[in-house]
Amino acid sequence: MAKIKTKYICQNCGYETPKWMGKCPDCNEWNTFVEELVEKEQKNSVMPKVSAGKAKKLEDIQFDEKKRNKTGIEELDRVLGGGIVKGSLILIGGDPGIGKSTILLQVAECMAIQGQKVLYISGEESEEQIKLRAERLGVKSDNLYLVAETNLAYIRGIIDAEKPNLLIADSVQTLFNPDIVSAPGSVSQVREVTNFFMKYAKSQGIATFVIGHVTKQGSIAGPKVLEHMVDTVLYFEGDKDNIYRVVRAVKNRFGSTNEIGIFEMTYRGLIAVENPSEMLLAGRPIGESGTIVVSAIEGSRPVMVEVQALVSPTSFGNPKRLTTGVDYNRVSLLMAVLEKRIGLQAQAFDAYVNITGGIQMKEPALDLGIVVALVSSYKDKAVDGKIVVAGEVGLAGEIRTITNLEKRISEAEKLGFDKIYIPKSRFELPKNTSIEIVEVSQIGELITKIFGR
Repeated sequence: MAKIKTKYICQNCGYETPKWMGKCPDCNEWNTFVEELVEKEQKNSVMPKVSAGKAKKLEDIQFDEKKRNKTGIEELDRVLGGGIVKGSLILIGGDPGIGKSTILLQVAECMAIQGQKVLYISGEESEEQIKLRAERLGVKSDNLYLVAETNLAYIRGIIDAEKPNLLIADSVQTLFNPDIVSAPGSVSQVREVTNFFMKYAKSQGIATFVIGHVTKQGSIAGPKVLEHMVDTVLYFEGDKDNIYRVVRAVKNRFGSTNEIGIFEMTYRGLIAVENPSEMLLAGRPIGESGTIVVSAIEGSRPVMVEVQALVSPTSFGNPKRLTTGVDYNRVSLLMAVLEKRIGLQAQAFDAYVNITGGIQMKEPALDLGIVVALVSSYKDKAVDGKIVVAGEVGLAGEIRTITNLEKRISEAEKLGFDKIYIPKSRFELPKNTSIEIVEVSQIGELITKIFGR
């Protein structure tokens, strides 16, 4: 009989140690080690010499891009790279109540309408609860099957009997393998459950969605190896109290990782937002200081976002620097550039920077918007509501070139803006446009043109 030994495994990162530790040396989290029983492998095991397959030439392997199955939700198809690939394993994460189960139930209906057989496995809700949500969303199809089960031994039999084309597991932390002596949701169980679905997806050609809980840091719960095992990792962003949601791909073996999908949460489910720029600019204050519109690029699509800044005298010795939707360190760096290059004395002022709409942005072109918004609030001078900016700022105060200038200019023109400030470009810019294009090379030059001396 195989010997049983004990290990302590960090439930945050998967680090293993033979003894309990208060703080994980790998991820630096406290009180995350849980004791788990692990079956010791037999040392005299011999690898089989029988080949499981035959190597193929690269040129002989056929892949039809048209075989992607459309989900029926255009924004989700965009993030997935054009649709669902047969045999792919997709992990979806996000905060509780943000819409993960809702969007997958909508996907299940769209696929079922196309004649695909869909199996929805729930480890958190009963079949009656899913039925109630389905009625609220208007989901009705004869090809959609529901089962409330957590034991992989039974789930395996259900999958073999139903032979679905699409499989949805909600969620990976609630399912367990009875052969593993640890609680559901532990690192060992999560790894084993994901490995089970990965093997089924690849061997049977079943496209599979699995939902994963997130930690308080906002990452998928469980070891990082979880994200390496799957083909695609999607994250839901946004505040659950806000009506807008953003789906972002952080890993995609079948498409770009730069695309985002924007949805509006309604009583009837998640509805794709066809024009994100209009949504993000809705309710924008006109004639107020500390606000500017930036022409940004997310993936292949231009998006107009509003950058807001508030600069006010500090009540303490050390001024505050708070950000929402943009990198904190980037804002601190840009404030240092403003102090050094144009003499902005912000040492005695608190600074708050916000990207409206609950969206997270890492685009370099936001630099110019942050700079203009900070100066606008500092001087308490409003920027003309018909002005747009886009550009990266260097440490020397120079405004560096950015990509996709034509798309940015076209989007600004389409939304009715009169003037756009961009870096000086060595490429030929559009001439037959109704929007005035102003090229600038230094932030001092930009500030002078917008605010005067």
